[in-house]
Amino acid sequence: MENIAYMYENGSSRAEEYTGVRFSYQDDPDGSESIVKKRYRPGEIVLYILIGAAAAVSVALLVGILVYVFVHGFRQVNWSFLTSVTSARKGTTGIAGNIINTLYMIVITLLIATPIGVGSAIWLNEYAKPGKLVDLINFTTKTLAGIPSIIFGLFGMMFFGSALHLGYSILCGSLTLTLMILPLITSNTQEALKTVPDSYRQGAVGMGASRWYMIRTILLPSAMPGIITGIVLAIGRIVGESAALLFTGGSDFRLPTSGVRGFFHKILESGGTLTIQLYLSMSKAQYDVAYGIACVLLMIVLVINIAVRIVGARASASQKK
Repeated sequence: MENIAYMYENGSSRAEEYTGVRFSYQDDPDGSESIVKKRYRPGEIVLYILIGAAAAVSVALLVGILVYVFVHGFRQVNWSFLTSVTSARKGTTGIAGNIINTLYMIVITLLIATPIGVGSAIWLNEYAKPGKLVDLINFTTKTLAGIPSIIFGLFGMMFFGSALHLGYSILCGSLTLTLMILPLITSNTQEALKTVPDSYRQGAVGMGASRWYMIRTILLPSAMPGIITGIVLAIGRIVGESAALLFTGGSDFRLPTSGVRGFFHKILESGGTLTIQLYLSMSKAQYDVAYGIACVLLMIVLVINIAVRIVGARASASQKK
């Protein structure tokens, strides 16, 4: 700043030429003098307008989709629709079984994928030495993230369904979804751990803490917001997946039988999620039902995102304390 002021005092226009800032003394509102007066170039103004337009288009698209889906499907959503199953004999149309199946998929998949994904990220970031092996694992993780879901479905059908004799079942679908979301959780956890300052590690080691104690009490709490973000994205992938589950999870919409045995036995039975039922309803030209399911899916995603954000905010607040 002193060099720029010197250039201004000597009548040089180089600073203005290279920075786009016009230098002239003017009074600030607080009574002091300033030598800087911002001059916006035409290119900057155009760029600001384009950025604002892009943001407006993104928001408009989101609002448009939400409004369109809710307008067409809100009337279909009622208590009976949410708490009953479709039955030609009873004359009812409901998605209770599909909601339960979706929750099964989410819980089982996260129970398997989260420890593996977070543990892999911890090993890659904190224990493994940089080298060909780490590069190969990172390359494999990025490659898995780009494979189409239909390929995962075919693999899950052949390996989990046929080789392991799981057939069309919730467990088969959950294992397939685990392969799909592992790269997502691993990558987000790695990035979250990288954002933790090295001074935290050095301070913990200097105080005599073991590496695992440092990871458990310092690194993981500090990286928790990023880890939670990865889990939220994984939940969105699970809820919105349909292609892979057509080959692995099946399409049964019945509720699990009563009792603890029936609750756990449902894991080995076929179970169609909300997205599967949405696809089947559209293929049968049941558009009202399809839009109703779409409304429920959007509400589930919104509720999960809000809940996880609240948990992440409380975790960050407790960490600051």
